Amino acid sequence: MSGSRDLGLGLAPEREPGPAEPGEWQRLDRRSLLVTVEMTGGVAVAAGVPTALGLASALSLGITLACVLGGAVLLVAGGVAVDALRLRHSRYRVGPERAELRSGVLFVKHRSLNRERIRTVDLVAHPLLRLLGLVKVRIGTGEHSSAQEAALELSPVRRAEGERLRHELLHRAAADTAQDTEGRLASLDTRWIRYAPVSFVTPVLAVAAGGAVMQVSEWFGAQKEVIEWVGDRFSGMSVAGMVLVLAAVAFVAGAVGALGLWVEMWWNYRLDQEPGGTLRVRRGLLTTRSVSLEEARLRGVDVVEPLGLRLSGAARVDAIVTGLARRDEDSHADANTLVPGAPRALADEVAARVLREPVTPTGAPLAAHPPAARTRRLRWAVSATLAPVLALVLLGALLGLPLLAWLGAGCAVVLLPVAVALARDAYRSLGHALGDDYLVVRSGTIRRSTVALRRDGVIGWTVKQSALQRRAGLLTVAATTAAGAQAYAAYDVGEVEGLEFAEGAVPDLLGPFLERG
Repeated sequence: MSGSRDLGLGLAPEREPGPAEPGEWQRLDRRSLLVTVEMTGGVAVAAGVPTALGLASALSLGITLACVLGGAVLLVAGGVAVDALRLRHSRYRVGPERAELRSGVLFVKHRSLNRERIRTVDLVAHPLLRLLGLVKVRIGTGEHSSAQEAALELSPVRRAEGERLRHELLHRAAADTAQDTEGRLASLDTRWIRYAPVSFVTPVLAVAAGGAVMQVSEWFGAQKEVIEWVGDRFSGMSVAGMVLVLAAVAFVAGAVGALGLWVEMWWNYRLDQEPGGTLRVRRGLLTTRSVSLEEARLRGVDVVEPLGLRLSGAARVDAIVTGLARRDEDSHADANTLVPGAPRALADEVAARVLREPVTPTGAPLAAHPPAARTRRLRWAVSATLAPVLALVLLGALLGLPLLAWLGAGCAVVLLPVAVALARDAYRSLGHALGDDYLVVRSGTIRRSTVALRRDGVIGWTVKQSALQRRAGLLTVAATTAAGAQAYAAYDVGEVEGLEFAEGAVPDLLGPFLERG
């Protein structure tokens, strides 16, 4: 290809290249081979140790070592060869109008993105890349299609080159979109770590830890011994006491895991407003991530309060923005999160500054929904609780096992008050409001969400009314938008109030379809 330089497959040091000319084809950094050696070597060790232990009982030590070391060498050599071919046949360039990537060995791919459609340029670097001063660059358009079609991934390039690409591609219109203010909006406060154990990650990690112990013990043929050891520790203890102790141990394990995950994801967190109207989130301890959002694509914010955070007086802030994937492919976290779990007052303050409003719209007084909405939630809660209880009682009667009936009764006594309390809280969480520039809707109890959506970002309305809602005089109106979750609803609002809310938010959008009377 014209303008390209063959770097070969060696790793000898070379002089630092200067900035490329516009439209010049460039290669990815060849130090990727070092990363491949380290990663495949780690996989070889992780797979070779249990393999060697398994073969040692059937083969001699020499044959075992020869097999394991030979397999490790083949794995590392194969990984390096494949990566070398990838580097040799990969080129990228950024011209005045398009960003392009050519790759492939047997099947050559040429992907091209119009620069006017580029919405995100994210930089990701795991520890091995950081050690070598490299980053992985993702250039995306934000289209809801496969990552292969809607993004270019340059892996890896030098960190300076990644920053240059991010600045060049996102600040192309800085002179036209420059904002009056810029600077740091939020940064890490280590006291926020206290919110990590109250997240839903804790029970998930607790279950995962128990499963991991059983799986590893099975690999080494010691699962029976582990179960017997646990049984010996609880000998003489009642079933209820054993359950409580195991639950406490699981919670501690899950909490420790949640703390470690939080530190990895949010250490060195910073939220900045940059010249050219760009919001930039940087975070990560071992694997660093940089996510950039154009303020011109921002349609609102979502203040999210999972039950644990809400009970602790905290919330997180998500951006409602076009052209951004909902999930981070590396960390599996919400890629649109602007502020992690933090005190609610701080979350509201940052939301207002992100929207460039004196007061956050998510703090506006909300209109309550009709009492019929509360009745619906109470009915759902009671039905969902009594269904398994009745099943246990019926099963106990059919099988002649009174224990099942008593178990069902116990579940009813414990779960029914909890379900009723959650249903009443879900009703209190319902609300909607209409401001000068934003419409606000709130719902949820396990995960309460308060959405402030720009009225000019609404492109349509969806009105739903089930048979039971019709009898109760309720309906659900959802504002559709090209950003975020694509639709944000006011659930179980009165028929007249809901339609007036939708018509008032975007005049003449729903009005032509309404019958006056």
